[in-house]
Amino acid sequence: MMPGRILSIVAVLGLATTVSAHAATIQITMENLVVAPAEASAKVGDTIEWINKDVLAHTATARNGDWDVNLPPKKTGTLVLKKAGAIEYYCRYHPNMKASLTVSP
Repeated sequence: MMPGRILSIVAVLGLATTVSAHAATIQITMENLVVAPAEASAKVGDTIEWINKDVLAHTATARNGDWDVNLPPKKTGTLVLKKAGAIEYYCRYHPNMKASLTVSP
């Protein structure tokens, strides 16, 4: 094998390793006034996608004030996680809809 070709193969393998380290999208569903899953884990940089399957509007509101995502009926909302921590959140319109998200670095 030619030395230039070996370097090209190494570069491609390195790129493949980098590509697999992309952030994930975690889906959380709101349906029948229930958040599922009620407990989820993610990493900084991941995207949370809340899917509102109800005919009612909901929110995903962090109790610590970090975020407040509005979810119109039958729509989705997303948020890219910026920092680590354990976050409890709820729906402002339906406070009995509660969940938690553990975000690791």
